[in-house]
Formats: sequence, structure tokens, C-alpha cells
Amino acid sequence: MALPTNATALALLCAAALWAGGCASRPAATAGTAAGSRAMTAPAPPAPPPASAAAETPPVAPAPAAPAEPPVEIAEPLAELPTEEVVDELAGAEAVGDESETAALLQQSLATFEEAQALFESGESDFALAALDRAYELMARVPANGDALAAQEKENLRLLIARRVVEIHAARRRLVGDAERSIPRVVNAEVEREIRSFQGPERAFFLDAYRRSGRYRPMIVAQLQEAGLPEALSWLPLVESGFKERALSSARALGLWQFIASTGYRYGLERNEWVDERMDPWKATKGAIGYLGDLHALLGDWLTALAAYNCGEQNVLRQIGRQSEGYFDQFWDLYERLPRETRRYVPRFLATLAIVEDPGKYGFTLPEPAPPLAFETVEIARSTRLDAVERQLELPTGALQELNPELRRAATPRAAYPLRVPPGMGVPLLASLESLPAYTPPPRVEQATHRVRSGETLSSIAARYGTSVDSLMRMNRLRSAHRLSVGQRLAVPVRSGGAPARAERSATTATEPVAAAAGETREHVVRSGESLWQIAGRYGTTVEQLRRDNRLGRTSVLQPGQTLVIRGADSGRSR
Repeated sequence: MALPTNATALALLCAAALWAGGCASRPAATAGTAAGSRAMTAPAPPAPPPASAAAETPPVAPAPAAPAEPPVEIAEPLAELPTEEVVDELAGAEAVGDESETAALLQQSLATFEEAQALFESGESDFALAALDRAYELMARVPANGDALAAQEKENLRLLIARRVVEIHAARRRLVGDAERSIPRVVNAEVEREIRSFQGPERAFFLDAYRRSGRYRPMIVAQLQEAGLPEALSWLPLVESGFKERALSSARALGLWQFIASTGYRYGLERNEWVDERMDPWKATKGAIGYLGDLHALLGDWLTALAAYNCGEQNVLRQIGRQSEGYFDQFWDLYERLPRETRRYVPRFLATLAIVEDPGKYGFTLPEPAPPLAFETVEIARSTRLDAVERQLELPTGALQELNPELRRAATPRAAYPLRVPPGMGVPLLASLESLPAYTPPPRVEQATHRVRSGETLSSIAARYGTSVDSLMRMNRLRSAHRLSVGQRLAVPVRSGGAPARAERSATTATEPVAAAAGETREHVVRSGESLWQIAGRYGTTVEQLRRDNRLGRTSVLQPGQTLVIRGADSGRSR
């Protein structure tokens, strides 16, 4: 049998109390008393004496009559403990009462929560918080009566109220904290130096970047406003990339906001064979705002946060830790300790703000910004080149690449992809999609690393690996084919299917014998540090054979750049 609930136990106690009270107040039963009578009257007065007795007896003053006791109502005792049916009936009556109270409290709490929502939307955050307090109080009064549905509804209300409280406090921090979030407009000697640079040698760069800003800055400002960050940060891409969505730095930072790969991954920017979302202005802006907000929360000062954006938060924290006093933790306190690039980065940003906010003061007439990019998005699941789509839709060359700069190969991936197209071009593209040529990326070129030895030239390295000087220059981004240094590492192509034995392969690859065939003659250019024994081992011959073929004595010394003849063994000659 299941254990009784709280309501059942209470009913049992009440019934037992009634039964005990009835037994204690019941008089002893007599023969003339009916067992089932519900009430008992007071005892009758004594009978009057006979008349003769009354005459002989002197009159006595009557005693005061005792006040008549009112009839006592005695409840009929229960003959035995209440049955289960009685207990269930009592518990059911109490449960009905609990259910109605639970429903009423939940309904009142939800109505108060909705009232708080309306107050918050109308800008009355204080009244909204007070209403949420009342809603929580009503929710907390909902009894725990074992009703699983009511318990779940109570928990849902608890979560709704808690989340709304957090949202209101966050919104209030954004509004109230706007002053502390503002970026100080400092114009000191360092900032003035950057202003002079923009006025002089970098003037053309500044004006071009300002013109390009129109394409993306309205979108950036909207995202900053939504996040509650200063709108002045919308000018940071001018310093970072000149508002160029495909800008690449020497540190491999990429895109409008100059993310390195690892930080891009941290803030949700995908990077694969087809796309690099660091070059997507819309997604990169969202990532940059997240990163800047985190840095400000960590460091508490916008200029210090910008320094960390440039050189990394760990670098800034390390410099703060080295300060003699822990409270010297703002940008100008750390200025001398920061990397040179960062010491220019923040003043350049402040110089940019000074010029765009008062261009006439600094001798600028700013051009009209370019209009924002207009587009619609259509999802396609076919790999095709963007120039083929442009020809099909009769679009200007480069129109789609400008709208989709994150596409590394200027082609859509094989998987479903949201392609941005000019307004009105989505339907024509879908209608002609099947007629577009499919795109297959070229096979990957496997690479190895070659370490330059003394006497080598780019031409001899290209000949060794079966490639061209131009290919090596492109692979290694070399500006000149004549500037190699001993020990320099070059990326070189590897034949299809042939992977290098080590991550770095020396120029001689001495572990792989390349013996000349019988009757074949080869030439070997001696490199710094080589010996006859090493060369003989490489070509599968002997030191004596090399000496005979090259007329070398036992005391001959090899010189770097010296050419040796390597002859293949005759059929009758042993090795």
C-alpha cells in the first residue's frame, strides 16, 4: 500500500481526534438509557412532599434555586477509526482546494510577469523590476502538492522571471555606463605625430580609406549600437585595414578587422578549403565586437583594450604585472613597455577620430563616402565560379567577388551556401543554376622544405625539383630570384604521390641513393661540408672510383662548387 500523502495524514489525524473527543465526553450507559440518543436533558426535580407533612413542619425559608444548566450537546462518538473511503473523501476535498489555489497563484504570477514585460518595453525599468519581484513572490507561494504539471509550470516561471531580471540589468548597464564606455579624445604629442602623418605622406591612404568606409560603416555602427559599444569603434577598420576586406598583414592577420586565424576561431569565424570568414565583413564585424567587448570587460579601459586588440591580451596583462604599482594599468601607463607597432596603433586611432570629427581643423576636406553595399541572399548548393555567374547574369566583372569576399577560390562550395547577389538577381540565378558549369578545384600541390646550401641558385633548385623559377618565386613570395641566403628554407613541390621523408629535406637527401645506371655519366656539384665518402654513398659508388674518374689524389681537398663526374658501373665491374 502506498504511503499516505500529507493531505491523507491530516485527514486521519482529524478523524482520530473527533473519535477520541467523543469517547471522553460520553456518560456511562444505563439500562434505561438509549444507546443511540443524541442528547440528554438535566435530571428532574424531586417530587413535592405530602400535604400532612407540610402542615406539621414549620415553614422554612426556601433555599435559593440552583441555576438550571443548559442542555449539553454531545456529539455521537465514532464507533471505530475512519475508513479509507472517508479519508479519501476528506483528502480529495483538500486537494481540490490546493489545485484551485495553485492555478490562481500561477495565473497571477504570469499576469504580473507580462505586466513587467510591458513596463520594460515602455522604458520603465524600475517599475518592471518591482513587478518582477511581485511575480516571483506569487510564484514562490505555489504549494508543493505533488502535482508534476504545476511544479513544471512553477519552474518555467522561475526561469522566465530570472532571465528578464538579468536582461533588464544588462540593458541598464549599457545605458547608465555609456559615459564610462566612451573613448577619451586625447590629442598629445604621440597623437599629433600620427595626425601629421595622415596630413602628409599618408593623406591619399586616409582619403581612400574614408571613401571605402561608406560600404560597411553603417552596418558596423548598427551592430555596435545593438551591443552597447561606442560608435567611435566603427573607425577602427580604417587603422586596421583601410576598410579593405581582403587586407593581409605580414603577421598573417586578414580582413577588415585583421583577425589572425586562432582569434578568428575563438569568435566563430570559419576557415576551410572554400571560405575564410575573416574576409566576410558582416561576420568579422560580429566577431570583432565580441572580442572588443571581452577585452574591455577584462581590462576596464578602452585604450588599453585597443592595445590588447593589436598585440594580444596576454602581452598587455604581462606588462601590467610588471608595473611597480598595480593600479598603473591604463594604456598611457603601459605605453613605453608595449611593442612599437602598438605604441603607434592607439595614437593612430585617436588621430583618426580627431580628423573625422573635425576635418577642417586639420586641413581636410573629406570625400563623399561610397554607398553601402546592397544585396539579397540566395542559397545555392552547386560549386561554380563567380565569373561564370556574372556572365550568366550580365553583371560587371568582380561584382559577386565584392559581395562575397570570403570565398577563397572565387567559387561557391559544393555544400549549400548563402550567396549574396545584387538586388533582384536571386530568382534569375536560381532559374539558370543548372546551366552553369560545375567547378572542380585543382589538385593540391604537395610541398616539402628545401634548405639552401652554399653555391645553390634558384635555377638549380628549380631544376632539381622539376619546376620553374617563377613557380618557386610564387610559392615563396620572393621578390628577386637572385637573393638567396645559405640556410634559407624554401617551399618546393613534390611529385604526385611522393611525400617527403621528413618535414625538412636537405638539398642532398643523402639517405636516398641515386646510383647512376651502367654506362651513364652524371655530374655532381660539391657543396659546403661534403666529403668523397658522403658523395660515394649517395651515388652508390666507392671513394676509389670517384678518385679515378676525377683524377683526385689521396691528399686532394674538395672545394664548394667543384664539379665531380659520376660514372655508372660497367656490367663486369663490381661495386
